[in-house]
Amino acid sequence: MEYLKIFAPATVANVSCGFDSMGFAVDAIGDEMTFTKTKEKGVKITKITGANLTYDVDKNAASAVVKKILTETNANFGLELTIHKGFSPGSGLGSSAASAAGAAFGANEFLDKKFSLLELTKFAMFGEEVACGTPIADNVSAAVYGGFVLVRSYEPLDIIKLPVPDKLRVVAIHPQIEVKTKDAREVLPTEISLKTATTQWANVGGLVSGLYTEDYKAISNSLVDLVAEPARKGLIPYFDDVKNNAIKAGALGAGISGSGPTIYALCEGDATAKKVYEAIEATYKKTEIDFEMFISKVNQEGIKIIN
Repeated sequence: MEYLKIFAPATVANVSCGFDSMGFAVDAIGDEMTFTKTKEKGVKITKITGANLTYDVDKNAASAVVKKILTETNANFGLELTIHKGFSPGSGLGSSAASAAGAAFGANEFLDKKFSLLELTKFAMFGEEVACGTPIADNVSAAVYGGFVLVRSYEPLDIIKLPVPDKLRVVAIHPQIEVKTKDAREVLPTEISLKTATTQWANVGGLVSGLYTEDYKAISNSLVDLVAEPARKGLIPYFDDVKNNAIKAGALGAGISGSGPTIYALCEGDATAKKVYEAIEATYKKTEIDFEMFISKVNQEGIKIIN
């Protein structure tokens, strides 16, 4: 193989109750990346569109991952990359994760699929560390595995892929403001009460159960975040209005995607998703803040090869 083009999906992390441990991939938006095999060893980025990202091989999440994989396998070839960002960095939709996960997947294809999905996730986590300083797994594992994932453990890394109910849809709004991950981390509480912790654990269990049994009521009842959302929602203008209006329109629940500013809502069925989309859109049209929105199915296959 001399050339490869892939799609790496955007992702929603935390999913309200699953802070730093749950995520899912979306169909509607993502990155497109190409890989061209070269005789000269090493990695080079030849083109980036859709965002202003560094071409420095060691500082770009995608090229850093490819370099690490080629080095560790002592590959006798190199790869040239192009990256088209299909959504904005800093959106809370796993922008660096899509690049890092896509890079790991692409490089692996040229190595006869040497690495497992778990191993690809570990490489992609290195890309997250390059991009934002922390080797987090929720976004990258969702992109690699597709569907819903649970990061059960980091040491050792243990990723569990969860089922996705057929009618589950996501509606998301990305207000055109910046919420830095560092700032979103700094507002989090360093300690929580035992009551809060047990409630949060119970909601994670309820969400996992709801996904397995396609129990939309259980999913709805479990989409409650007592840890990150109360601390972070003040960083996102009109968050409460969006969430309340989405739920009034029929959403199962709504919350902050990753560290924000994107707000997501989960819905049962296309008709409800459309109503929720319209309710959220109407809410933000009353503000002076630009925004982008989408409706999507949950992406169940993860990264895929495209023509």
